[in-house]
Amino acid sequence: MADEAILELYRREITPELYAEIRELWKKHSIAEDARDLPGLISTLTEDCVYELVESGRRWEGHEGAARFYLGLLSAFPDITFDLTDIVIGPQGVCEEADVTGTHLGEWLGQPPTGERLAWKVVIFFPWDAEKRLFRGEKVYTSGLPVPALVEA
Repeated sequence: MADEAILELYRREITPELYAEIRELWKKHSIAEDARDLPGLISTLTEDCVYELVESGRRWEGHEGAARFYLGLLSAFPDITFDLTDIVIGPQGVCEEADVTGTHLGEWLGQPPTGERLAWKVVIFFPWDAEKRLFRGEKVYTSGLPVPALVEA
C-alpha cells in the first residue's frame, strides 16, 4: 500500500493556472541560475528547502544551505552550463534532464580542481510546495560525474 503522503501527491489535480504558475517559477529559477543571480534563485525556494545529491547522500538545508550549494558549484565550475534535454511539469513539481558541461577550476565536495572540461548528465526534481507556492529544493541525480559519497567521521 502506498504511503499517504505519496497518495496525496498522486491525487493532486492540475489546472491550466497551476501549470502556468509552476512553469513560470521554474523559468524564474533557471533564468536566475544562468545569470548567477543568487537572491533571485533563492526567492523561488521555501525557507526549509533541501538540496540533495542523492547518490552521495550530501544535503544542504534552508536558504543558507541552498546558497552554499550554489556558491560551491559555481565556484568550482564558473563556466557551467545546463542544456535542457527533457522536462515534465505537473502539480507535484518539475523534473528536468540536462546535459551539463563545466571546467573544474575550484574545489567541489572536497575534490581539488583538475582544470579539466567535464561533461555529465543530470536529472533534477524540483518538488512543489502547494501551500507556499515555491519549490522545496532540488533532488539531483548525476551520471558521468564522480561525486564522492558522504563519509561520516
